[in-house]
Amino acid sequence: MMRHGRCLSVWAVVVTLLWWFVHTSSAAAAGPMAYVTNEKSGDVTVIDTATNSVVRSIAVGKRPQGVVISPDGRRVYTANRDSDNISVIDAEAGKVVATWPVEVGPEGVALSPDGGRLYAVNEDAGTVTVIDTKTGATIAAIEAQVEPEWVAVSPDGRWAYVSNETSNTLTVIDTAALKVVASIPVPKNPRGIAFSPNGKLAYATSEQVEPGVLSVIEVARRRVIKSIPLGERPVGVVVRRDGRTLYVAHGRSNAVYVINAATMTVTKKIPVGERAWYLALTPDERLLYVPNGRSDSVSVIDTASEKVIATVPVGKMPYAVAVSSK
Repeated sequence: MMRHGRCLSVWAVVVTLLWWFVHTSSAAAAGPMAYVTNEKSGDVTVIDTATNSVVRSIAVGKRPQGVVISPDGRRVYTANRDSDNISVIDAEAGKVVATWPVEVGPEGVALSPDGGRLYAVNEDAGTVTVIDTKTGATIAAIEAQVEPEWVAVSPDGRWAYVSNETSNTLTVIDTAALKVVASIPVPKNPRGIAFSPNGKLAYATSEQVEPGVLSVIEVARRRVIKSIPLGERPVGVVVRRDGRTLYVAHGRSNAVYVINAATMTVTKKIPVGERAWYLALTPDERLLYVPNGRSDSVSVIDTASEKVIATVPVGKMPYAVAVSSK
């Protein structure tokens, strides 16, 4: 009996050690998560960036588009265009824990640097809804112009820029006063917006000009200082932390263009899937994730080699992606 009991005891220790090894190894292998909104399937695909494998799918509202993650990585917010609301996802639990109403046709979303305010652009209403993320209460509804599409908040949190597709302008919102202070003319059909890390420049794509262009805006003077010619239908734009390199996704050229910010020239064209839309970098900037709307996939680009190293199947018609900070 003693020998049998000792064997059981040893076996229990072995099982415990195996469980610990498997679970701690899995935790160590898990990288930042990429959250991809899928318009047609009404869900969010979650990709582990350490392995480029899909770990879960989360049902949200109808036709989710914009997506943003809280600075602490605990909450993920999606704009559900055909539900006229925002889904609040608990990242750890992997489920929607709240739904916040906004106005008609929300598309782009952005957070203040501290994560305390959410800005949701409502295309059909022509407004921007500002929400307190602690309470879910609407703080303000600010009028933009015709068909607002996307929104970006400056690094210091002072300004929110909104692209207006039909008005061919960028609306400038003073986030302290919660009011519009300027309108900047840009080429036809502006879409994606991003700020330089120092906040001195803003970049905005315009897709319905030939060729497509990236406008470089001087924030202090609120004027376009340069137009960089691109490919067909440029949409999403992201900037590296050092401000030296930009990446622009193209919906019709099916490519990501790499831009040298100093020379303001295109240095590389990286082929991806069909209808490349709103893209995002990992925190270490080693990988770039690009949703391909008509390919139902996400292209993963190694930014060092500037090549696609993986293609991840996701839901139906992926639109945008955001990557957690940890």
